[in-house]
Amino acid sequence: MNSMKKLTGVAIAVAACLLTNTVAQAATLDERIDAGLAAENASIIAWRRDFHQNPELSNREFRTSKIVEAHLRKLGLEVQTGIAHTGVVGLLKGGKPGPTIALRADMDALPVAEQVDLPFKSKVTAQYRGETVGVMHACGHDSHTAILMGVAEVLTKLRADLPGQILFIFQPSEEGAPAGEEGGASLMLKEGLFDKYKPEVAFGLHVMSTLRAGEIGYRSGPFMAGSDAYRIHVQGRQTHGARPWGGVDPIVTAAQIINALQTVVSRQIDITANPAIVTVGAIKAGIRNNIIPDDAEMIGTIRNFDPKQREQIINAMERIVVNTAEANGATATLEINPGANPVTYNNPELTAKVLPALKRAAGAEHVHVIPLVTGAEDFSFFAQKVPAVFFHVGITPPDESPVTAPSNHSPQFHIDESAIPLAARALAAVAVDYLAGSTGASSAAK
Repeated sequence: MNSMKKLTGVAIAVAACLLTNTVAQAATLDERIDAGLAAENASIIAWRRDFHQNPELSNREFRTSKIVEAHLRKLGLEVQTGIAHTGVVGLLKGGKPGPTIALRADMDALPVAEQVDLPFKSKVTAQYRGETVGVMHACGHDSHTAILMGVAEVLTKLRADLPGQILFIFQPSEEGAPAGEEGGASLMLKEGLFDKYKPEVAFGLHVMSTLRAGEIGYRSGPFMAGSDAYRIHVQGRQTHGARPWGGVDPIVTAAQIINALQTVVSRQIDITANPAIVTVGAIKAGIRNNIIPDDAEMIGTIRNFDPKQREQIINAMERIVVNTAEANGATATLEINPGANPVTYNNPELTAKVLPALKRAAGAEHVHVIPLVTGAEDFSFFAQKVPAVFFHVGITPPDESPVTAPSNHSPQFHIDESAIPLAARALAAVAVDYLAGSTGASSAAK
């Protein structure tokens, strides 16, 4: 019995010693990461401003991907390019055995003309849906790319102490591929990205105007909405604008369809179960003031958090589109575009595991559970393949209200760059803590 007690005491002492060493190593690693990111911050800001001034639309991230590729090669990583057209990945092999994890950033900009007066303001234009448009990083993907480049550099310098491998994914076309093309996370997976590298988990972040700089928002389980893009085509019959009875007006029909679509969510869907949205984003018809045209086209988006509810929404829209057109003597079709984004789902167990890292990075008082987000993310495709966590980092200046600050996708969207170091620190901490936990040093992540 005494020998058993002695053995138990020795085991406890050894475990305590290992725990103390692990915590000490984690603290040391945190300090080294912070020091590395502090030294790298000027480069991260410079990359972000360069990308902001030279934005590129989805599947056209040619310049951006070249800069990313050159940086990853300089770090000595195993680099693969041309994934999903312009995607780039770099594989960092740590000095100790362990799993592979994935960190992801998106690279594409939006067809938005910038209205923010910055020294590095975008003046770029491009062709989009047959029109010349301004191009702007109105969603913050410029910062995502720069942040992940900085994190890659800092963690590469710590590779000897890292157990496992880190796959840095620089993804094109998060905002959606142009008509007739494939792109984004789904195409990267289709081309075998995860089959080749086999990550165990995936992490990503998004800068958001709905949070102040210094804050992190997260949610376990369903987090961001699933989304569908749709097209409605209304076929009428052209006539002179002075003789509307001589034809069938597709514009009036389209207007009635738009109004009726507002009843899908407000009257036909149980919104106490989940929020849902049907939005018409654009309508195009006619070319002259005194001609009633042959047809009209509308495009828009559907947002929801449940597959059954999605089906109900689409069925309701179909009834409205077809029957409203018929009542006006026209015909109409509803097309749901392929490539819908699933709901972005944060694995609950993994969320609990990495939460201490987020709190350590930002301070526990600055890390909040936030409501469901009706914005969508194609990071969701990665989260369907492996357990994943996606979180939001605030970028609204302290003297502005997140309620009234220009939102992501606004031509007035802007980033308080003081938020960038926190985003980089949080992403690095999540990665390192997970790898440490995978080798039995889980207390380092807690």
